[in-house]
Amino acid sequence: MSKRQWHRRFSLAKKTGLSVLLTAIPLGLSQVPQLAAIPLGLFLLVCLGAPFFPRSSFFLPVISRGADGREGIALTFDDGPFPDSTPVLLELLARYRLPATFFVVGERAAAHPELIAAILAQGHTIGNHSFSHDNLLMLRACDRVEADIRQTQEILANLGVRPLFFRPPIGVISPRLVPALASLKLQAMTFSCRIFDRGNRNVHDFAARVVRKIRPGDILLLHDNPPQTEEYRVYWKQELHYLFARLAMENRIVPLADLIGQPVMLPLD
Repeated sequence: MSKRQWHRRFSLAKKTGLSVLLTAIPLGLSQVPQLAAIPLGLFLLVCLGAPFFPRSSFFLPVISRGADGREGIALTFDDGPFPDSTPVLLELLARYRLPATFFVVGERAAAHPELIAAILAQGHTIGNHSFSHDNLLMLRACDRVEADIRQTQEILANLGVRPLFFRPPIGVISPRLVPALASLKLQAMTFSCRIFDRGNRNVHDFAARVVRKIRPGDILLLHDNPPQTEEYRVYWKQELHYLFARLAMENRIVPLADLIGQPVMLPLD
């Protein structure tokens, strides 16, 4: 086995676990065997905390920002499509000639195939964001995780596209993803910049927050959810105008595929 194959086969979690075990065994055989609990306990804490760090590749490789040396910024939108918000996004993206990637929810894609067609017709790309956006999906059994992701892949295949990336709900990564993604030939993708807009429930001053936070190479997480009131929807659209105009003027937005150096999806005949 080559060095590269070894690194691909053994995740950081496995390699760390092996190191912890090799450390704990001699401690357990020492005059103070209770010391073995220290590295084991620390490893357990890391395993419990790692899923909540979207940029972590602890359990499996995760793409969360652009490839080395690439300074553009990629726009991504989660949770759609929705008839009350997706057309607004598409209109503004077209107006400012900005490319984006939509990580869509399977059941919503099935309910609104015309919106998936509109996204693709405008030249944007699509990723898999689970079937029903179950926030606890990464705690489910491995076969259920795979069935959920597979169902969304099948829905999108029927709509003419095969995503190559899966973004888990709320960005939580767990080892249960490993067999599912391997079986479906998908890669995990999260993000490197977010503004905690809570699915467009916190839209106050969100454009300025994005401008302050984004850095070269970022994969920016925004949402496709419609704000909950008409007043908020008007405000959200105004903020999108400001944000997109600023990003277009600075010529910072690039297709996600260009930023990461590989395709995001494959069109199907």
